[in-house]
Parts: sequence; C-alpha cells; structure tokens
Amino acid sequence: MDKNRISVLLVEDDPNLGLLLKDYLDLLDYNTTLCTNGKHGLDTFSELHFDLCIFDVMLPVMDGFALAAEIRKTNEAIPIIFLTARSMNEDRIRGFRIGCDDYITKPFSTEELSLRIQAILKRCRLLPESTLATEAPTIAIGEYSFDSSNMMLTRQGKKQSLTRKETALLKLLCDNMNNIVTREFALKAIWGDDDYFIGRSMDVFITKLRKYLKDDPAVSITNIHGTGFRLEVKGE
Repeated sequence: MDKNRISVLLVEDDPNLGLLLKDYLDLLDYNTTLCTNGKHGLDTFSELHFDLCIFDVMLPVMDGFALAAEIRKTNEAIPIIFLTARSMNEDRIRGFRIGCDDYITKPFSTEELSLRIQAILKRCRLLPESTLATEAPTIAIGEYSFDSSNMMLTRQGKKQSLTRKETALLKLLCDNMNNIVTREFALKAIWGDDDYFIGRSMDVFITKLRKYLKDDPAVSITNIHGTGFRLEVKGE
C-alpha cells in the first residue's frame, strides 16, 4: 500500500495531543490535516478529499459523534476512528451504530494507533477484491438483483444503494445462501475483529439488510441463536 496517497482528517481539541498525533502520522507518511473543533472538521471534510477520519469524541462546537453522523449522511464508506477518554459501553455502542470502524480509549500508544490504522486501510483496500468481487455481474436473491460491484440492490426497478459494509455483509451471506454464517466468521471477515461491541454494530447492519429485503416474503435473514445468521430464499 502506498501510504503517500492516504489523506487523514484528524480532529482533536487538545493542542498538545493533536500536534503530537499529527507529527506522528506525518512521520508515517500520511497526509494529515488537523482541526480543533467539530465544525471546523466538517467544513474541512467538505472542502478536501480524505481517505480516513480520526475524531476525538469530546470536541467543542460539535462533538465527534455529531461530526461523524453528519459525514455519514454524504459518505458511508470513509473509515472513521473515534478517540476518547471515556470507556463507557454506551459510548462504544453509539459510536459503532453511527458507523465508526474503530474506537480507541485514551491513553493509547502511537504504535497501537498505527497498527489499527493499517488494519482498517488494509480491510478497506481488500474489500473490493475479497468481499465485493463476483464472477457474475449480479446475484439473484428471490425477486431482488444484487450488484455487489456497484453496491446496489434492485427489485422491480426500485434501487437501494448500500454502504460498503452492508454490501460486504450481504455478499458474505449470498456466498453462503441457505447456510449458516457464524458471527465470528462474519466479524473477522468484514470488521477484522470479533469484539463484542463490533458485534452489536453488525446486528444493526443485519437489521438494515432485513429492511431492504422485506418486500419479498420468500427472502429472510434468520438469526441462529448463539451461532450466527442464514440468508434463506424459499424454493431455492
């Protein structure tokens, strides 16, 4: 991976930590832009291209959660990492529900941050090849047509755009149609970890996929208690 092409938006209001992290990321050859409040971060994101976002949760003007939620309205794909001094479970779950890719509790080592960034970027770069690619242009799911390459689900001319993770998760279920996909396998294949809180995030994505597929009664995503999920299409 050529990290010289990776642009990072860092939003951290602590001037000492912010400058420390920016200098460290610059040393790793990431093109890093530092903002000190959420509103400035949002304005900067709308003006420039970024490949990765790193947000402190407790920010002035607009907190990290609100900032991420605004960004997710226009960009579902960009990876987001939250930094926080708070370790409350509710905060972690909220972060993953908004759509963050990782959640790091302060204090942390710069090496840990570097490894987590590398893991996220590796997964993002590999998704089109390993999870989204398919020999057939589309996959039939009952009355639906699933175009994983273009992240699109279609039924009777009605199109539903999918996020990167929704696409990856649905593709994984399709590859194992009418068979069980264990939670651990899905979490490691798409998120790279089977952490409990990431698992709660995956449950949100499963709920969204069920909503997208609800208009065909022959199609269902069944929860296999304590094991995983199964995409079922009756008659196939």
